[in-house]
Amino acid sequence: MSEITSFSFPTQIRFGPGARSAVAEFAASCGVKRPLMVADAGLPKTEAYKLMSAELSGTWPAGFAAFTGVNPNPTEDNLEDTFRAYADGKCDGVIGVGGGSALDVAKAVRIKIAFPDRSFAKVSRDMLPKKLAPFCAVPTTAGTGSEVGRSSVITVPSLGLKVVVGGPPLLADMAILDAELTVGLPPFLTAATGMDAMTHAVESFVCPCFHPMCDAIALEAVRMTRIYLPKAWANGKDLEARGMMLMAAAMGAVAFQKDLGVAHSLSHPLSTDFGVHHGLANAIALPATVRFNGEENSGQYERVAVALGVAPGNDPAGAVADFLDGFNKSIGITQKLRDLKVPQNALEGLAEKAMLDGCHPTNPRKCEKKDMLRLYKEIW
Repeated sequence: MSEITSFSFPTQIRFGPGARSAVAEFAASCGVKRPLMVADAGLPKTEAYKLMSAELSGTWPAGFAAFTGVNPNPTEDNLEDTFRAYADGKCDGVIGVGGGSALDVAKAVRIKIAFPDRSFAKVSRDMLPKKLAPFCAVPTTAGTGSEVGRSSVITVPSLGLKVVVGGPPLLADMAILDAELTVGLPPFLTAATGMDAMTHAVESFVCPCFHPMCDAIALEAVRMTRIYLPKAWANGKDLEARGMMLMAAAMGAVAFQKDLGVAHSLSHPLSTDFGVHHGLANAIALPATVRFNGEENSGQYERVAVALGVAPGNDPAGAVADFLDGFNKSIGITQKLRDLKVPQNALEGLAEKAMLDGCHPTNPRKCEKKDMLRLYKEIW
């Protein structure tokens, strides 16, 4: 309690079936005359893309530009291509539509607009101007919560690492949470992205940074994910479950402004080196990391256990980890790293990269390389 900390929850959110109509409000409030829609390569085949394109056409009858080439783990080349589309289209605002990758690129291209001649990896938080190009975030998955996040993650191949640039100027001017845009999400992606939200919530709650507001939000996100993710996975047309998962994902992302932990440090190299879906990597890593942290202080998971609806008992961390193992299986997540074509001889190098990641320093238990290697072996 001897340090001064800052709390802020400023994102404008429009929530509910059909909320995509709020792009008209975004256009008017931010003065956007011609936006660039940023999406991943798979989105144009979906009903969500058709619905969103129709909404944008109605709002901007003169037309809008689109870039639909975002990779699942976006790279700096993706960012450069998006920037060219923005410039060539003579755009004055950005609308990100899709999962965390599309939203991250949509956020990051605003940095490129501000610094056209500088590499993303060479932009720091302190360099960001107070105001970037107008941005509206429209998630079509319920996991990353990138729509309310203040950072962007881009893979820089020359470094072989994911680079994070963050700061309040990156926040969206508006986030639109429309359950109708998520009904077509397949069960696997529903599960993987949902477990991303769960991991954000669990890791942020046990992160030792002081932020009681985030703690409360994290626990409610845990509870909501526990209730609604199985429903959304079993019935993709359940608008209540879809909507509540969108909200849980946003809440998880709000909570992790506290910071995250070792599960994310394990997950990031798996995505960079082997293309493992980030949410799936988190789902696989989370139970093992909970047990690892619980070896030093199991009691910190007592309230997480309650939010999951399980009795904490004498070993709350064990209870949480056991629940998460079963929860994963109940939504079809049964993979180990070996099933995802991660070779055993790669674990040593992955452990080295995990140590370079910026998430584990705020893990409740200090991690060394030997710990990372141990955890990789446990989930291999």
